[in-house]
Amino acid sequence: MSSVSKQRSALLGAAFLMATSAIGPGFLTQTATFTEKLLASFGFVILLSILLDIGAQLNIWRIVAVSGKRAQDIANEVFPGAGYFLAALIVMGGLAFNIGNVGGAGLGINVLTGLPEAVGVVLSGAVALAVFLFREAGRVMDRFAQVMGFVMIALTLYVMFRADPPVAAAAAGTFAPDKLDAVAIVTLVGGTVGGYITFAGAHRLLDAGVTGQAALPEVNKSSVSAILIASVMRVVLFLAVLGVVSQGVALDPKNPASTPFAHVAGNVGLMIFGVVIWAASITSVIGAAYTSVSFISGFHPALERHKNRVIIAFIVISTLVMATAGKPAKVLVLVGTLNGLILPVSLGLILCAAHKRKIVGDYKHPLWLTVAGAVVVVAMGVLSAQTLLKYLGG
Repeated sequence: MSSVSKQRSALLGAAFLMATSAIGPGFLTQTATFTEKLLASFGFVILLSILLDIGAQLNIWRIVAVSGKRAQDIANEVFPGAGYFLAALIVMGGLAFNIGNVGGAGLGINVLTGLPEAVGVVLSGAVALAVFLFREAGRVMDRFAQVMGFVMIALTLYVMFRADPPVAAAAAGTFAPDKLDAVAIVTLVGGTVGGYITFAGAHRLLDAGVTGQAALPEVNKSSVSAILIASVMRVVLFLAVLGVVSQGVALDPKNPASTPFAHVAGNVGLMIFGVVIWAASITSVIGAAYTSVSFISGFHPALERHKNRVIIAFIVISTLVMATAGKPAKVLVLVGTLNGLILPVSLGLILCAAHKRKIVGDYKHPLWLTVAGAVVVVAMGVLSAQTLLKYLGG
């Protein structure tokens, strides 16, 4: 494969890795839950979250690419010790999220085969492990994410059309919402670019050697493409759920995202849901493990040399916890919210780095991107504070 082809493959792979890392069981649960609560007005939350996502991700991916350094190393150069603090937040959040991801994969196997969820958890963990046993694990991971991404979107699109959603009402709610919800905004942004997720693609490009100012146009495209891929899935699922709840159908509180699939296509719909949640979960398991380990592997040469083994250990721990500790469904939305709380910290550090010559050299970060990033930091900081107070008070 030529160097140009390898770079294109890495750029596409990074976009899908980030997008499929975002599209996990929590993503499906959050989208369904907030659609039932806000109805057509949830369209506005999605639109606002897309704008915030792009503002955050462009800043992060560009600075990682220009500096040629991982986010934790950048943070340590901004404030000594900040990188270790950020790495701790990312790894703890990634592990918590991954336990839920493995659980979602087990649920998918259960729906498809009838096997106990614990067995599905172990089988899914084994599939994720297999990806990192290949010598070219990065390329295998890229291609797997792409295939699973297309499968998820295509199947959910079919269900959306069968659900016959009120598109006009959804469009109206997107631009003139009847109600707003700060928790929904924080959760969606946190579930798309919070915690480890936005760094998944950025660190993948770094590992693939896509760095420097010359690569920025392609990095920009890959960054925005990642957000749009995740957003397409979000919008399609939103419309599918809206179509069902508009008919007076209540979502199953134990598994809200499964309801539109079952309602429009019966047992076949449930099988489709099984495929979707398994694909969403297994790609998120891979993305969370890869990215979380990328935040600690640079702290010691031995960790860097044995990075794939550390990733495998991360997956094994997540799988064992899920197989023995039970169902994490109640914490999926909360973990997405907590990821949103991390974003002002991580993005704030990146924005500081964008204007430090020792980190970015002679690169001049566009003013509009700095302003857009600052808006995201302030908006997410305020919304996160409101959300935290709401949880503490509730």
